[in-house]
Amino acid sequence: MARSQSFGKRENEKKKQAKRLEKQKRKEDRMTGGTTSLDDMIAYVDENGNITDTPPEKREKTEIELEDIVIATPKKEDMEPELLKGRVEYFNAEKGYGFIKDLASAEKYFFHISSAPEGICEGKIVNFELERGTRGMNAVRIVFAQ
Repeated sequence: MARSQSFGKRENEKKKQAKRLEKQKRKEDRMTGGTTSLDDMIAYVDENGNITDTPPEKREKTEIELEDIVIATPKKEDMEPELLKGRVEYFNAEKGYGFIKDLASAEKYFFHISSAPEGICEGKIVNFELERGTRGMNAVRIVFAQ
């Protein structure tokens, strides 16, 4: 014996059946519409990124020499590092580091005891070079100023 369905279930089944029939009809229409060639299905993209159904025009290809390509970053040239002059603002001999204040720009730079001369102390005038460290610019190759 068949179960009785509620009104909502019957309506849902009718809708599903109607969708199936519509899908089947569309499929049959495509099949009877004839075959389409592969050329009708191909799309082309022009130089601006627009999709068209016409193939692009044939153009002469220009050869580009490798030497003609310019890179945005300038080539690093061998330059002598600039010697800066500064005063030792702070030095802790126990911890082995200090800070040098540049006399020209008033910037302070960290230095480690390994790059400082023997006998360095606060208040001494020194010449130094800069190198980029993990936390910023560091004073290296420190020598006492004459």
